[in-house]
Amino acid sequence: MPDQADPEPELSASDGHSEHQQQAMFRGETAWKVARADKFALIVDAADYFRVLRKVFISAKKELLLIGWDFDFELEMLPGEADENGLAPDGLPNQLGSFIEAIVERSPELNVYMLKWNGAVLAAPGRLAPSVALSMFGSDRIHFALDGHHPFGACHHQKIVVADDALAFCGGIDATEKRWDTSEHLPDDPRRICKDGTRSGPWHDATSAMSGPAAAALAKLSRRRWHRANGETLQPPEDTPPTPWPEGLDVDARDIDVAISRTEPPFDGKPLINEIEQLYLDGIKAAQQIIYIESQYFAAESICAALEERLREQDGPEIVVINPVEAESQLEDDAMHVTRQRMIERLEAADHQDRFRIYYPVTRAGEPIYVHAKIMVVDDILLKIGSSNLNDRSMGFDTECNVAIAKPADVIKSFRVRLISEHLDVSTETFEKTFAKEKGFIATIRRLNRASGRGLRDVDRDSATVMGELLADTRLLDPRYHPGEETNAGRGLRPRHIAILATGLALGWLAWRKWGS
Repeated sequence: MPDQADPEPELSASDGHSEHQQQAMFRGETAWKVARADKFALIVDAADYFRVLRKVFISAKKELLLIGWDFDFELEMLPGEADENGLAPDGLPNQLGSFIEAIVERSPELNVYMLKWNGAVLAAPGRLAPSVALSMFGSDRIHFALDGHHPFGACHHQKIVVADDALAFCGGIDATEKRWDTSEHLPDDPRRICKDGTRSGPWHDATSAMSGPAAAALAKLSRRRWHRANGETLQPPEDTPPTPWPEGLDVDARDIDVAISRTEPPFDGKPLINEIEQLYLDGIKAAQQIIYIESQYFAAESICAALEERLREQDGPEIVVINPVEAESQLEDDAMHVTRQRMIERLEAADHQDRFRIYYPVTRAGEPIYVHAKIMVVDDILLKIGSSNLNDRSMGFDTECNVAIAKPADVIKSFRVRLISEHLDVSTETFEKTFAKEKGFIATIRRLNRASGRGLRDVDRDSATVMGELLADTRLLDPRYHPGEETNAGRGLRPRHIAILATGLALGWLAWRKWGS
């Protein structure tokens, strides 16, 4: 299927506003586009994001583009705030699907395009029916598609929302179940509840918001993905009225350049795009004082090697990684965290000046907080946030989108302080004052970290399982393509692997029926 005409690479000029450091960091190998953001904001945790998202949806006039790993149309966007009729305080349905229907009904020119990874149907098949119902029986201006245009076993993982080409979000938060939480991550918060009535655990995540040309660039990227998925070419909306910045969302920066970076696997004869990986590597290389990372995983070989090299240096940067203590399932834990433990051991062996730490956050009750954010902050020269994890898949197998800024320096630094202060349950002022005394990032964390209650704990895993060792050795569930490789290189889980697994299970079941009963 031909893609929309759009030559590569697409790194554009930044109207002469870029400084030397940014010009060096954002280049053709590390960014698809650099576009101006009239306003830029960082949003931590889904409670604030979903509230802002509703305001943006309500104000949209012509087009909403929703590009995601998954959508749950039965999601209660503002849990605990609906009345007896299921309406949120803004007077519209609280559930995502009904909310979208309501805003389309009241906005006669609004079209909504929702693109979801087809593999998410296998991960959560119960969410397919509401999606199909919304598309088939809702307004003809609600368009839903499943994206399967990728190598076998790969995943479309981008998380982008754009309203009227004027306001966009890009980050790690999916509009789906179990994502909602506040930055307080309260123990046993009754609002963290699933549709079946069970409680969901504390969840840490983040995204970004921007207006202006940067939002239009993300809209262009979203339309390209829609076209690849189903062949339909979407035209940008015309004559849209000014889109208001969401009320209550603080602006962190104005009139700044935003770099948009991608991972796209080789497909349809097109080569691998690994801009995200290259920007990670450039940022790690440029660091002088602090590399701060939040990620769902810590299993990317190229990133580990780059960090290892920096730790071997004399007086290199401090490196702090925030991870979840364990994955959401045993298979996922085996696939990712055995590799993580091997990488931790490598980095600790290279760390001759005590400059590396990897932590997981806990609530005041000591319950682990699941880290889903995908962030790297380097000194005060680079902040990148998006959908990419630190695993091999995100570097060269799945489809990802990140945004990054190289200024203002105070915004970049403040965001790192904001994140670490949340994990330590202290004010940003307290962290800044302690840092001024301690003169080191790790030393400040050590000083403020409590032995009990809310804080950070060292990642310390048990011995690996046999399955974990196998998955770590083969990278079967965490594959990647390298530059120059084609799709037929046989990366990842292939149909033959599924066939072998299914045959083994069937033989095991037959043996159990014959001799085990």
